[in-house]
Amino acid sequence: MKLKIVEKLPARLGLLACGLVVLGGCTAEIGRKPFESDVKCLREQLGTTMQLSFPIAANTCQRMSDHNFIFGSKKKKAEPLPLNLRGAPDLQKMADEYGYSYTK
Repeated sequence: MKLKIVEKLPARLGLLACGLVVLGGCTAEIGRKPFESDVKCLREQLGTTMQLSFPIAANTCQRMSDHNFIFGSKKKKAEPLPLNLRGAPDLQKMADEYGYSYTK
């Protein structure tokens, strides 16, 4: 009886570890969530308990050309796309202050 429990223990621990990793991907401190707007991402990053500065939050939320792959095609290097800050004049002011490009 003990042998069967011991054999299943690593599998259960592995499953638990995978579940924690998947759930940990939903926290705001890790980065941008899929299909999230730039404004929402910036507001979440600036509103965390870590109190990130605007440049760190913008670097976390800014999308890259070449489908967000840093190491993409060799023809053209991946470059940051302008932030979409429509309807957020406070974030536009911070982007101007720190020199980030954005669309109005």
